[in-house]
Amino acid sequence: MNRHPRLLQLLALVQTHGTVTVDQLANTLGVTLQTVRRDVQRLADEGLLARFHGGVRVPSSTIENIAHQQRESLNADGKSRIARAVAAAVPNDCSLILNIGTTTEAIARALLGHSGLRVITNNLNVATILSANATSEVIVVGGVVRGRDQGIVGEAAVDFIRQFKVDIALIGISGIEADGTLRDFDYREVKVSQTIIAHAREVWVGADSSKFNRPAMVEVANLSQIDRLFTDAEPPDPFPALLADAQVRCTVASATCPIAEIP
Repeated sequence: MNRHPRLLQLLALVQTHGTVTVDQLANTLGVTLQTVRRDVQRLADEGLLARFHGGVRVPSSTIENIAHQQRESLNADGKSRIARAVAAAVPNDCSLILNIGTTTEAIARALLGHSGLRVITNNLNVATILSANATSEVIVVGGVVRGRDQGIVGEAAVDFIRQFKVDIALIGISGIEADGTLRDFDYREVKVSQTIIAHAREVWVGADSSKFNRPAMVEVANLSQIDRLFTDAEPPDPFPALLADAQVRCTVASATCPIAEIP
């Protein structure tokens, strides 16, 4: 479901700071304590935040992601805008790899109008979505299927991907830290993502604004290894400087400006 902008802002504040008091949230958002407590309770009930006395924190440590269904609902509108921006940049008649994640699944839906695509994926949800496009071909990676999100991981998946060199890798990521590292939670998934990056001529990352400054345990890559970043709001400091130093082209698909480039 799409969420009220205040809820998205609240989530972004908690993601950025790790822990925030209820008083701080009320002052920053310009609302009453009662409103903040109601919002926090709603998000905590969905597993998106964890409450403690007087405040809230991110719902998990650096070693575990939130559930797939919860990630689907988190900033769904922002992910949809990202997906449309990515789809607008993807040409017909090209080869792609899409990895695991709710953002890549949104991108798959946005690509249904394309023709002549050859898509490799380790995401059964992506395969199901794009198999409805009769003009394109979908190749599913072999390996171990994770029941919680239909992602395919493991050494068999790595070996399979090594056979190919595609035009564009479309990557979702769990977090981008302030040192410029792209991070995720499952080392088996990371090994597959690293192989995808190594076997693509260009690497494009789709990451909504909640991913900036979000910690995760395993390093996937560095910003210097990607070519384009698509997001739904202007990245906070220090990311504009990091992106410029890494020569990453950043596309912001905001609610007010559908597609804008950050120099």
